[in-house]
Formats: sequence, structure tokens, C-alpha cells
Amino acid sequence: MTNDLALITEDELDTLEAFLLSDAVPETALDLIGAHGLLCALNIAPKPTPASEWMTMVFDGQPNWENDTQRATVEELLSKLDKTISNDLSSEEEVPLPLDLTLETESDDETAETTLWAEGFMEGVFLNEALWFERDEETVAGLLLPIMVASELFDDPEIKDIRKDRSLSQEMCDQIPEVLVDLYLLYHAPEK
Repeated sequence: MTNDLALITEDELDTLEAFLLSDAVPETALDLIGAHGLLCALNIAPKPTPASEWMTMVFDGQPNWENDTQRATVEELLSKLDKTISNDLSSEEEVPLPLDLTLETESDDETAETTLWAEGFMEGVFLNEALWFERDEETVAGLLLPIMVASELFDDPEIKDIRKDRSLSQEMCDQIPEVLVDLYLLYHAPEK
């Protein structure tokens, strides 16, 4: 795979999403929304993660490939998604997210897409958690708070209280695109 991959198209996103929802991957694999969250975190992270490692995280193991062509196609689509996110972040503009930023769902047994995205993102943080916090723990924790609130992964009473407050948790969700830029700049802006 080359570094000059083009950016991913809507049709390619649809193809990738269909594969991630197929029987070729375990039910525990990330869907497109979760994969986007993971790749956002890994593109922001202070240290790069090899593609072979993050692809295994997306698939939660190895998919049951039909053939080498399918494997090459899907891996290229994931690399294009990664490149597109990297391109968005490095432009220092808000990353377009493939979802509506809300924790509202149509039914109680449904998980909000924002929660799936945030869980994928936090998986990327947990991969090298110490590195994320070593430079400025307080700032990073503050910036990550909206994503932590959306993720439903934390039992912290303060986070649970925010989640119970619908307008405050929506306010937090609305901050996520801006937070991504701020986190990216924290690790990747040139030292002044």
C-alpha cells in the first residue's frame, strides 16, 4: 500500500460498512462508526500505530476472507479511511463525522452512534494511554471528557451525572469535532 492513496469516497464507505457488518468478521468487530472513532484517536495519538495492529483492532482478529482480492480491497478501503481522517485532522479544520452527534436513540435497547464512535475512539486512547497523558494530564483529561461522557465506558460518578443531564450531555457531544482539532494540535503542532 502506498502513501499517496486517494481519499475515500461515499461509495467506498458503503462498501467498507457492508463488509464490517457482514458475517466475514466477528460480531465484536467495529462497525464503520466505531472504526472511524478508532482511526481518529490513532491519527491524533502521540505515537503512530502500525496499520497491521489497528486493522486487527477493527476486525477484532482476522476476518474470514473470501479471497486475496477481497482482503486487498477491504484493507485498501480502511487505509483510505485512515488517510482521509489524517488529511482532515492535519488541515486543522473540524473533521466531518459520519454520524449525528447525539446520544438520543429511537429505543432504549439501541446504542447511539455517538456512543459507538466514542467507544472506538477510547479504544485508540487505551492502546497507549500513558503516552496520551504524559505531557499534560489535566488538559488531555479535560479535552477527552466529552468523548468519555459519550462512550459509556466510565463508571465515574461525575461522568454518570453529566450523562443523566440530557442538555449537558448534548452540549458535550457538540464539542467533539472541536476537541479533535485541539487534541491533534496538542500532539502535532510544531513547537513554538
